[in-house]
Amino acid sequence: MCFLTRRKMIAGASASAAAGLAGCVGSNPNPAVNAAAIPASPPPSPAAHPAMTDAVEPKYSAVYAEIKDADFTVPAVKLAQVDSAFLRKNVTYATKEAPGTIVVDPANHYLYHVEDGGRATRYGVGVGREGFVWAGEATIKSKQEWPDWYPPKEMIDRRPDLKKVMVELQSGVGMHGGPANPLGARAMYLWQGDHDTLFRIHGTNEPWTVGQSQSSGCIRMINQDVMDLYQKTPIGTRVVVLG
Repeated sequence: MCFLTRRKMIAGASASAAAGLAGCVGSNPNPAVNAAAIPASPPPSPAAHPAMTDAVEPKYSAVYAEIKDADFTVPAVKLAQVDSAFLRKNVTYATKEAPGTIVVDPANHYLYHVEDGGRATRYGVGVGREGFVWAGEATIKSKQEWPDWYPPKEMIDRRPDLKKVMVELQSGVGMHGGPANPLGARAMYLWQGDHDTLFRIHGTNEPWTVGQSQSSGCIRMINQDVMDLYQKTPIGTRVVVLG
């Protein structure tokens, strides 16, 4: 079995709140899933490279419009702030993975939701910065709308200013879900068997960071995109993160 791996943990945090808060690990900073990473799937074929010419683009003003969701509002995305290469597209994608599988390509900052007929929906993502890079296979064991966030102790030690927004929650000290929460509107939790990898696919309240490498290992998506992926991703979905 291929395990996710968190390589060397580096000290310090970005001056950006999104970068500093984007880590979605729980209370255990050193999970037992730290064997060497082995890519679980071959890299995308040339036909699936971002330079493809057959990408189908939706009407972005509608896709990234404001959304009223439960008690919260997801603001419209200011498209000028996001590199158009990382906006949602339906693309040709040659892979051996079954439809429904999620394939993450950290090097190019893309996440693919594999579909029938050699196609996939491609989303731009933000990924881990140096020292928080990982690869391998996992399964989505749980999902949550407007998730609470529980930063690890070492992150609070690095960022004592976070204590001002932390409260006592059901599972410990954390931050209530909502528009200000760095996990965004949705989160999908990656497990290997009975082990929580402490990595997640989640939204972000700073969409302009998508396409960059500055999180603590988690996979960040524009809120409208993670909501779209969430509704078509059942529990048990296979996730492959390429090396």
